[in-house]
Amino acid sequence: MEKVFKISMAVITACIVTLFAACNNSGGDSKKESADTSQVTAAHSEEHVYACPMHPEVTGKEGDTCPKCGMKLEHNDNAGAASNVSMQFSTNPATVSPNQEVTLSLTPKIKDKPNEQVPLDVEHTKKIHLIVVNDDLSWFDHIHPELNADGSYTVKEKFPAPGKYTLFADYKPSGANHTVDNLNVTVAGTAPAAKTYGADKLTGATGDGFSVSLTPEGGKFFTNMAMHINGVVMLNGKEVDVTTLEDYLGAKAHMVVVSLADKKYLHVHPSVEGGKFDLHTTFDKPGVYRGWIQFQSKGKVYTSDFVMNVAEGKAGDMKDMKKDEHENH
Repeated sequence: MEKVFKISMAVITACIVTLFAACNNSGGDSKKESADTSQVTAAHSEEHVYACPMHPEVTGKEGDTCPKCGMKLEHNDNAGAASNVSMQFSTNPATVSPNQEVTLSLTPKIKDKPNEQVPLDVEHTKKIHLIVVNDDLSWFDHIHPELNADGSYTVKEKFPAPGKYTLFADYKPSGANHTVDNLNVTVAGTAPAAKTYGADKLTGATGDGFSVSLTPEGGKFFTNMAMHINGVVMLNGKEVDVTTLEDYLGAKAHMVVVSLADKKYLHVHPSVEGGKFDLHTTFDKPGVYRGWIQFQSKGKVYTSDFVMNVAEGKAGDMKDMKKDEHENH
């Protein structure tokens, strides 16, 4: 009996030691698991993507601004994802004549679910901004199609002359990235001779005594660098504090820039600093660009147009320009 009792006590002691060790190991595994979870959570937090709301291909960290339009980057883990939405487009009548009122019909469609309606977010007070230019960029319009019950959007337009027109449909499908689709209209007839552009045109009169002047940092436009552009509004020869202007589409002004050669579209958002417009953009390619600033005063929208000759940027160009600017002052 004494031998049996000693064996039993030995077994019990071994069990207790094993159980105690298991508990200790369990606590260690728990701490390790907790640490691993924390690391995963931290890693997930660090993986968050911040992108420009207007140019989702532009990404960075929280607090950065977009070099193409100056807007602050927003949290967007879908940035860089391929768009699954495209704009179905038609005109009525199908054959368009100059100065004829035409109904433009636009319907956002999911590529693999064409029968589903696609809700759009409101951006700058509208669901679609439609920018219309002719082929030589001498004519510009900014219109806003309205939603119909069937999910399509329609708006009336008149095209002033024969030739090719590009329409930039600027919109954001709900839960997806901001999108710009290039649409095309050809107006019947023989197109007039294309307008050619020479030197920069950086002051544009808008009517009623208003004008807008742009001054690029360093006095020149270059590719491959974030350009800073100062914008001054004048009324009858006196500078206007742009904070006194009425809001137009939810902002003090909007600016569109389009390249002549390949119809590259930039939507620039002027911020306000010191009573002036503060514009930021980046040009990808050299060449001639046209720009249009729109603002509102006393219920009327004014449009000022510009010509910008952009040169190929090289390392040191901006530094040299700033040096020259400093020496001239």
